[in-house]
Amino acid sequence: MKLLILTGMSGSGKSTAFKMLEDMGYYCVDNLPIQLLKSVVELAESGSFDKKIVVGIDVRNGRAMKLLPDILQELDNDNKHFSILFLDAKDDVLIKRYKETRRNHPLSGQERIAAGIAKERESIGFLRDEADFVIDTSHLLTRELKAELEKIFVDDVDYKSLFVTIVSFGFKYGIPKDADLVFDVRFLPNPYYDTALRPFTGNDKPIKDFVLKYEETSIFLEKTTDLIKFLIPHYINEGKNQLVIAVGCTGGKHRSVCLADEIFDALKGDESYGLKIEHRDIGKDALRGK
Repeated sequence: MKLLILTGMSGSGKSTAFKMLEDMGYYCVDNLPIQLLKSVVELAESGSFDKKIVVGIDVRNGRAMKLLPDILQELDNDNKHFSILFLDAKDDVLIKRYKETRRNHPLSGQERIAAGIAKERESIGFLRDEADFVIDTSHLLTRELKAELEKIFVDDVDYKSLFVTIVSFGFKYGIPKDADLVFDVRFLPNPYYDTALRPFTGNDKPIKDFVLKYEETSIFLEKTTDLIKFLIPHYINEGKNQLVIAVGCTGGKHRSVCLADEIFDALKGDESYGLKIEHRDIGKDALRGK
């Protein structure tokens, strides 16, 4: 029997994950009363239904959540093997999602959404601490969440729960608030001042040729990627789930885009973490008529 407990913050994508896991061959039981968890395990072992089961347990169980630690301990003592998948997201992302769907948080009552989120974190924090897999969906598209789930439950990759996002940005639009590492590449020659190059972006060959021809660019890329590759395994060992690496130039259109692409390419291929790239400000000058 393969039992997976799917839990996490309300609004983090649990319903979407359930559908994906069902497509992967799991028998799905959502919002199971905690008191019935051991019965589901016994039924599975008796051959009553599929051996791959995912059970959804979250704050909808109300006060019964307090029973869960003891029940999980009993399963462990009886050598009933299970894994816990915890889906999370940053508070501001959860609030935005609730506002977009115009739904109330299950614990907010008459209070603000933020109050409900705080109560939920306090109620299920122990599950995050005990989880075998933690996926932060703050920056994940649906297809990226699916890829992460397939990596764990289909490809059986040794999952380390770290997702790395490379973000290019323009300093004149502000540093990304969630950045963990920020690299300022304004020390490099700026193609903006060449009117023939100005309309292009860092994704285009003329800009790449301009930026990458300088020796200091090569030195920067070598030292930066070496530092990042050194840091990532240590972040994984410390249980970090999200690493946002921000690369900034003046407007976020030329140098930062080019170098973010190069760093992304240098980090590709390592299965110990997920990886994506975003160009936050690449089109803003065009929108403003500059």
